[in-house]
Amino acid sequence: MLAFEEVDFPVLESEALFIRKAGEEITEQLYSFEDKGGRRVALRPELTPSLARLVIQQGKSISLPLKWFAIGQCWRYERMTRGRRREHYQWNMDIIGTSRVRAEAELIYAIVCLFERLGITALDVGIRVSSRKVLQAVLQSYSVPEKLFSKVCIIIDKIGKIPTEEIEKELMLVGLSLEAVNGLLQVLSLTSLSKLEEVLGSEGEAVSDLKKLFSLAEDYGYSQWIVFDASVVRGLAYYTGIVFEAFDREGKLRAICGGGRYDRLLSVFGGEDIPACGFGFGDAVIVELLKEKGLVPDLARKVDDIVFPLDTELEGPASRLPPAYDNKVEVLTWWKTSA
Repeated sequence: MLAFEEVDFPVLESEALFIRKAGEEITEQLYSFEDKGGRRVALRPELTPSLARLVIQQGKSISLPLKWFAIGQCWRYERMTRGRRREHYQWNMDIIGTSRVRAEAELIYAIVCLFERLGITALDVGIRVSSRKVLQAVLQSYSVPEKLFSKVCIIIDKIGKIPTEEIEKELMLVGLSLEAVNGLLQVLSLTSLSKLEEVLGSEGEAVSDLKKLFSLAEDYGYSQWIVFDASVVRGLAYYTGIVFEAFDREGKLRAICGGGRYDRLLSVFGGEDIPACGFGFGDAVIVELLKEKGLVPDLARKVDDIVFPLDTELEGPASRLPPAYDNKVEVLTWWKTSA
């Protein structure tokens, strides 16, 4: 896991950058307004659209694949609950320019490495994995129009959050037949990759991609962290392939982080599509988990040395002594106030 470069984006972007297909939750959560120039702008609710804009602006001057990460402040107007705030910091990692499943495997490995450094184990947290291609294959088998795909994803993302009866009702309201709803929910209840292969066969991309990912997880040494869960689709419209989300195994908290493949995102913003994948990892839920496990680190400020000029003649030399931040040693300079 090498060569990730840090990037950053403006906190204020064009509102149009975040507006997607009607009904997507994030559209309703924007902190947006009109600026003095009459332009509609918004505080960023996430980082991925800004990343897409930057890739398009760079054009053919960039060398692929790109491996970028960013840590930025984000805002969403939503109901505040445990692990959900209107203002939070988010860590994003993205690999742009390769369609190989190894990219997803490397991103998941980065997440696992962070958990392990924080003292969290595979007994505390798991990572659910599936693919949007599973959902596509099932919908195609029931001749469901492709235009309904995004709406179905948004509804399926509510599984576990609202009763199954409500899921069924919403799916039928968007245009699925009762037969398609039953068949879809049956497949989405699968938690075994071998069972999925029995249903979809071994030739399709959905199964082959997932088998490759689980094989790479063995090579990286984190297979105990990941589980197959066909119901994972993620709510954002731009995902196209493998998707994943981390969860606490006790089931007390919402998703810790999530991501997946988004090969057709750039065309949404007027660019030429490039295969890509990435994840977003907010600070709100992981802090709650660290509190649960008693793993919140002690980050109290420590001062080992203080430089204090005892008279005015020493103020100049004291001012020239710069602070040192090596190995948690901090040198502070203070001035004595004359009586």
